[in-house]
Amino acid sequence: MLHEFPLPEWAHAILDLRRRLGLSQSEFGSRLHYSAMAVSRWETGKQEPTSRSFIQLGNMAGQPDCWLFWTRAGLKSSDLRQMFPGTRAIARMSASMEFDIVHAGSGTKSKRPRGAPKLQLVAVPLLNMDAGTIGQSGGQFADFDSASAEEVIAAPAFWCPNPVQTNCLRVRGTSMSPLINDGDIVAVDGSQTNPEELDRKIVVAWHRQNGLSLARFVAADGVHLLESENRDYSPVSVDKDRKWQIVGKVLWWIRRGP
Repeated sequence: MLHEFPLPEWAHAILDLRRRLGLSQSEFGSRLHYSAMAVSRWETGKQEPTSRSFIQLGNMAGQPDCWLFWTRAGLKSSDLRQMFPGTRAIARMSASMEFDIVHAGSGTKSKRPRGAPKLQLVAVPLLNMDAGTIGQSGGQFADFDSASAEEVIAAPAFWCPNPVQTNCLRVRGTSMSPLINDGDIVAVDGSQTNPEELDRKIVVAWHRQNGLSLARFVAADGVHLLESENRDYSPVSVDKDRKWQIVGKVLWWIRRGP
């Protein structure tokens, strides 16, 4: 006789979220870059999502259900306030505001409610892999879904046009200095990979041997190059080596103060 175990709370939450959004398992999984089979395993409690996936699920859920997922990823509500600049004025302002979490992947903007203003935030996972500048090797996985989140960064919603496909990476190397330094953190939008729309933009690209690389993408006279800010480093031709692929566009970067 088979013994049926009760579903864990997180499995119920995922099932309820998918039904609330009116999505099939395939549609729901595609927004998170997972298969319908993976979603099925989550909803039946057979496999728990990664911390990164829980963060993305929280972004999709919005307030107040986001905390069912974010807590599972190790994020606390107090963490969000601590991530903002620490002046007393900003602390008082944020204390009087409600947090409004952007619904990732919805394609629509939520209307600002009447009454107290809402601060729209996106929880962006900081993955445990590096993006190396030219001359340095980076993470070996082009698929961010294979990486786990070691931290979470709270960012304004207008900084993240595609929250469900935005991840943060640490930078390794100095060839993009002084614009982007070794140890900085870059936010990468994995939905922006079309070379025709990325001329002169900073991107993260992937190569089987070099791993993840951070550089400025240049399309000139039918030639695609990855260039460094430091001219001591020679450009890398993407066209001559078809093993290169663009992983995403860099939206913004941050660094720790001195």
